[in-house]
Amino acid sequence: MSSLSRLFAAVVTLSLIGLACATSGSSTSGGSTVEEVPNENTPTERPLAQFQKITAPEGFSVQLPGQPEAQRGKVSIPGGEVQTASWAINDATGVLYSISTLDYPEKVVSAHPASAFFNEGKAGLVGKLNGTVKSEEDITLQGYPGKSLTISSQSGEVRAQNFLVGPRLYTLLVLYNPSIGAPQADQFFSSLELINPPPSISPAPKGSAAGDGGTPAGDAGTTPGDAGTPATDAGTTPAGDAGTRR
Repeated sequence: MSSLSRLFAAVVTLSLIGLACATSGSSTSGGSTVEEVPNENTPTERPLAQFQKITAPEGFSVQLPGQPEAQRGKVSIPGGEVQTASWAINDATGVLYSISTLDYPEKVVSAHPASAFFNEGKAGLVGKLNGTVKSEEDITLQGYPGKSLTISSQSGEVRAQNFLVGPRLYTLLVLYNPSIGAPQADQFFSSLELINPPPSISPAPKGSAAGDGGTPAGDAGTTPGDAGTPATDAGTTPAGDAGTRR
């Protein structure tokens, strides 16, 4: 497994472990602000969680069923240092929601296409969960490239979305029991909004020194046809409804 795959796997671990520290209180923490957002009036057999809008200094806002504590750190890779941040929380029915960010050195991002980061992310997630890719799809968010995935594992089913925004990789995850589903996953995925996003990073010219950023796609192989991680929601259709995000 390459260094980027291991890094992504570590972030997934942070998301899952962060659940133990997650809180559903109404106070602010970790430099994030929160406001309540009304639920969509969708009939369901189970009560829907009260989603809240969280705005983080990492340049985004998103809706979550509560306010989790931010877990921040840094990881060294061959191309430099990566800043990490992760938020994870579960609702009353046991569905886990997580969003993570990885801030790479620009030379690492310029040395590889966005697909390399998505492939490494998929490899790290599949490896960490010991799962299999059920579906995957190319998507976009505010013009930035992304990938949606649905993965099946013994821990449950996972829907994920990755977006490369300048030097920052966003990862959204929803982990749930497929027999129960995650009826509010779509609300979570569609709520992500970028705040003052940076311009995309252009690939470095061939033969430049940017190649010292490591090789992010070496162990990922080619991406299957479907999108393996929490794409939109898991309530019913796990990845096909991801489409193109605007």
